[in-house]
Amino acid sequence: MACTLGIDHGGKRIGLAVSDPGGKVALPVGTLESRGLEGDLAAIRRVVEERQVERIVVGLPIHMDGRSGHQAEAAREFAERLAGELGLPVDTMDERWTTREAERALRATGRKGKKKRAVIDSVAAAILLRAYLEREGRG
Repeated sequence: MACTLGIDHGGKRIGLAVSDPGGKVALPVGTLESRGLEGDLAAIRRVVEERQVERIVVGLPIHMDGRSGHQAEAAREFAERLAGELGLPVDTMDERWTTREAERALRATGRKGKKKRAVIDSVAAAILLRAYLEREGRG
């Protein structure tokens, strides 16, 4: 059985998380340093093949007041391009609280700087994926 990939898309880094094959658990699996659209698509294609991904969810960074800004539009375009390139279903989901929740979860770890930021991005992807799986009735 294949898994679902959660993506916290950002301009500098892309946080990644995958579900177990049954879609019950979301696990952070790291971050990718953004290498431009083509490089990012190639890197995600490798993850999809290695992890036997059957579905993808990309977080939409919606403003707290519900407005959709530049970053949300970039995430939508990225999701559309992923779907076209990979031939997989790609959904989007509001991620307003995922980064804050990830920061709270990691506050006590003592990590600093770029290492902490990379971990936050991956944990944020896992939080997004967990919420998606629950919404879809899988988690």
